Amino acid sequence: MKRRTFLQNLSVATTALMLPTRLTLGRSDKWGRLLPLRKLGTTGEKVTMLGLGGFHVGDTSMAQAEALIEMAIAQGIRFFDSAHAYGDGESERRYGKLLVPKYRDEIFLMTKSGAPDYKTARLELEESLRRLNTDVIDLWQIHSLESAEDVDGRISNGVLRLAEEALKEGKIRYMGFTGHSSPYAFLRMMEQTGNSGLFSTIQCPVNPVDAQSEHSFIKKVLPQAIDHKLGILAMKSLAAGRLLGKQYWAGRLTWSSETPLVPNYIQMEEIFRFIWSLPVSTLITGAETADQLQEKIDFAHRMVTLSSEQRLQLIERIMQAPGLNEIEYYKKV
Repeated sequence: MKRRTFLQNLSVATTALMLPTRLTLGRSDKWGRLLPLRKLGTTGEKVTMLGLGGFHVGDTSMAQAEALIEMAIAQGIRFFDSAHAYGDGESERRYGKLLVPKYRDEIFLMTKSGAPDYKTARLELEESLRRLNTDVIDLWQIHSLESAEDVDGRISNGVLRLAEEALKEGKIRYMGFTGHSSPYAFLRMMEQTGNSGLFSTIQCPVNPVDAQSEHSFIKKVLPQAIDHKLGILAMKSLAAGRLLGKQYWAGRLTWSSETPLVPNYIQMEEIFRFIWSLPVSTLITGAETADQLQEKIDFAHRMVTLSSEQRLQLIERIMQAPGLNEIEYYKKV
């Protein structure tokens, strides 16, 4: 009965999320055919349904980073993610050397700052522009909000004031915010900023394990984001590998499970279909190798939208798995 009640509540909570952002098919640019495009909130922009995560671009060899970037372009990805802190700046520097000089006019370039105050945010924005070798960043996001108190602190310390200035200066085109610790931080930011129009996007964990959580971004944040007309960027699709039963850091195994969700309870492609069946603008994937990236690109080409009932059945299936509380290690609520 408890499970049935949960599933009914989930169905109600996600009613507004049933139709994914409409796809635009068949587009090409001078580098080739693009992956399907989705609207980015109400910005008027259309972005590829799969984006390349920047963490591994700064955490691997230069040769491997170049291979990932070139594969992404060749296979139709045009959304590129990074952050000021990734690889101690190496992710942005590599984009500035390997991506921007050749492909800037065709890509959508995003980076983030975890700055706690106005002065640090200004310094990090200017440094990101230099590293990325560009005059304007398409999307600049306030990075890694941890709590309602964190939100209040950044606002009182002038981070939003810096964002408003950067928009007026033309150094950034759109603003967003990110986090994986707490959905309540997102609710607080939306409460504090209302319909000011400052923000255009959010970036948060979206995966089937999150959907069954008491502290679910899918249930608590996504409906509010839609109400605020924000584009939704999905991350942590595989919970840093924990859905596969293994998590690595700096090449070292740091966590493992004897009963991994994939493939014992769910297939990896089902996870991506689940995410893309929600109204996300793009799914940002972290890939360490070209083969890993190719797998996600193939999923995009084979995308089949899951119905509400199919998604609920998928969630019910994974609820039978042990150790779900260890999967979302990044939540701190």
